[in-house]
Amino acid sequence: MKTFILAPFAFAALATAALAAGPFKTVSSAKGDVLAGEKGMTLYTFRNDKPGTSNCYDKCAQNWPPVMAASDAKADGAYSIVTRKDGSKQWAKDGMPLYYWVKDTKEGDVTGDGVNGVWDVAKP
Repeated sequence: MKTFILAPFAFAALATAALAAGPFKTVSSAKGDVLAGEKGMTLYTFRNDKPGTSNCYDKCAQNWPPVMAASDAKADGAYSIVTRKDGSKQWAKDGMPLYYWVKDTKEGDVTGDGVNGVWDVAKP
């Protein structure tokens, strides 16, 4: 009986821990396994960023929407949170801010990889 009672609590703790690192998963693509966010959409890094600092704003951010973090999100392991110049929070992996690409339309799309020689798929 104790095992049955404890199991839901253990499951809740594991679910919370899994969400602590953000809404990320690994998906297969033509470029191999890539890091993905909402709806399995591929995530990217911008070579003009510096670790802990986003340099993608205005028109750039319209085409490359930042992966926003909730105000109460917590960094975990390779995943950190950077503060954008407007004070909003953005997820980063290994210090590099993460973005979506507006021209990707389905899970596993990697059409943003290599755009203008400064965008790369994020690897898990």
